[in-house]
Amino acid sequence: MLPRQIYAIVVAFLLQSAAPTAASSDKSFLDDSLVRRDQVQNVLEHQPAKEPACHRVPTGPIETTLCDYETVEAHNDDLYTHLKDLVKTPFFKYFRVDLYRDCPFWQENGYCMNRECGITTMDESEIPERWRAAELSKVEMPSEDQRHNLPGCYYRDSDFCFLDDMSEGDYIDLSANPERFTGYAGPSAHRVWASIYEENCFGLSEYNLLSSNSPNPAPVSLPDSMSDLLRGDGGESKTCLEKRVYYKIISGLHASISTHVCHEDMNQTTGEWGPNLQCFINRVAAYPERLQYIYFNVVLMLRAVSRIGPYLQAYDYCGTGAHEDDAYTLDKLNQVIGIAQDVGKFDETVLFRGENANILKEEFKAHFRNVSRIMDCVGCDKCRLWGKIQTSGIGTALKILFELDEKALDPRLNANLLSRSEVVALINTLHRFSESLAAVNVFREMWAEADEQEAKEMIREAQHAVASSSRPRPSPPVGAASPDSQKFIDDFQRWVRACQDGTVFCLRGLVQGIRHVVDTVFSLFKLSGKEGPPRTEF
Repeated sequence: MLPRQIYAIVVAFLLQSAAPTAASSDKSFLDDSLVRRDQVQNVLEHQPAKEPACHRVPTGPIETTLCDYETVEAHNDDLYTHLKDLVKTPFFKYFRVDLYRDCPFWQENGYCMNRECGITTMDESEIPERWRAAELSKVEMPSEDQRHNLPGCYYRDSDFCFLDDMSEGDYIDLSANPERFTGYAGPSAHRVWASIYEENCFGLSEYNLLSSNSPNPAPVSLPDSMSDLLRGDGGESKTCLEKRVYYKIISGLHASISTHVCHEDMNQTTGEWGPNLQCFINRVAAYPERLQYIYFNVVLMLRAVSRIGPYLQAYDYCGTGAHEDDAYTLDKLNQVIGIAQDVGKFDETVLFRGENANILKEEFKAHFRNVSRIMDCVGCDKCRLWGKIQTSGIGTALKILFELDEKALDPRLNANLLSRSEVVALINTLHRFSESLAAVNVFREMWAEADEQEAKEMIREAQHAVASSSRPRPSPPVGAASPDSQKFIDDFQRWVRACQDGTVFCLRGLVQGIRHVVDTVFSLFKLSGKEGPPRTEF
């Protein structure tokens, strides 16, 4: 293996994005300023810390937290080990979800016909009776006057996302349906993520609330650690803190999903599953801030687990009568809660402060609820499954941090504070983020084993990918197929391949095709649904 100095010389001029800033080749991606030169090397040649270094004041760039990156790195091996065992236990691996609700925002026809998009469901008889929807609905479903209903789902005022109606959906063993590469991409996937990022738009600015020139200044008093960020002269400081937190959450989720896809990639030549270093470089390592946001989400999720810890410890995880299983589950969970108490130093008190705090919080909720609904527009069953789980897990964490006071968190006073699906989603989502950080270390090992020529080729490919993603797409030449017609041709070709494989997606593709034709005919006689940003009347 060549020393890292050679790598720096070879690729120092590569991967310039947006407005470049000066950065030396020895600067870590963990530094405050975003690394705009040598991004790939900074991410992949970083050596994770092995000893915790948590302080009472912010020492790293994880905004609104009281802990640094090194602390997360020092604990993640243990955290991931316990979470990996925990999500395999019966309570945390069985999940009920409705994957077949219509997209509420636009007519979605981007169905994935790759066999890897499919999921394996379970018969209800395989689920312990006390975890079945009929039993849970007796104790968990809020009354009609406590929830807002939509077809197939509902939310309460305290919820940051929509929850599936217990009368709908399938039972799924999450351990048998891992999140990984499915081949789902193209316009449909792009539209989903574009709509999610469009939800990052808020009408209020905390900078304006702090300004003496504001016509109605709010009485905001912030800790010294955050006041400088909001009152400074930097460009980002004028951005509402809640908006920055929201963006970090969404971008961290996107980066984590990309990491999973690259770590569990299908080698089209050998047909084997394994990590794809080039995929990770193109999607994450070339943009170090994306990896920073995964760390941010880990701390946020750990803070939620720490805060809800007593409630989780009092929860009954025994569904089969085998109390040794319950004891094992609780032991693993206690290990996770212990780490959460050490590392989950997210400071939720600095958000939603002042006279307009409630307005801003309701706006934040509305945006994230829309994100949870956008997941019904994902055209890949497995992608939709994990998208719904993770948005539900993050939404549950946000509810724990911003909606529940200490009295509500007391399990003796509020035994049904969270539904079973919320508890399962919370832990599985934390596992997803922790696994992403573990996967990054695998990619670092692969990078260390690459020779000089391989490194240059991967950097060159990443440079091309970054340039292509930022370059406007040229108009198709005269006589070329339109995007819609080309999409139809691509979908038809995928359907033919599915039929040749003899998979169930052949029949499903036929049914979806017929449905598309019928929907198209009916759409001629009604107004268009959504061509702009997702609706916010929810």
